[in-house]
Amino acid sequence: QVQLVESGGGLVQAGGSLRLSCAASGSIFSIDDMGWYRQAPGKQRELVAVVTSGGSTNYADSVKGRFTISRDNAKITVYLQMNSLKAEDTAVYYCNARRYGSPAPRNYWGQGTQVTVSS
Repeated sequence: QVQLVESGGGLVQAGGSLRLSCAASGSIFSIDDMGWYRQAPGKQRELVAVVTSGGSTNYADSVKGRFTISRDNAKITVYLQMNSLKAEDTAVYYCNARRYGSPAPRNYWGQGTQVTVSS
């Protein structure tokens, strides 16, 4: 099992910045990808950004150029630096850790942290 603990959410004005952190514990040797998803009220959970164990990254088009994901493999922690925040970034942000294996990848989730951007 993998446990994920998020921190860093809050209320910020449009144009501002926030940094989310997610620390993993437990069976951390099994983690491959780590990432962030978000879910706004009435909407489905969507990918924000992901970083592989090798450091490759992928971003949702809506956050490219504004958000940066990074990973500290020694601390098994993933960060999401969010700049130039917009009202539409308001959502609950969830940390994700993924382990690839058979028969299917296994996903672990944090409890979520609220990010609210006021316009």
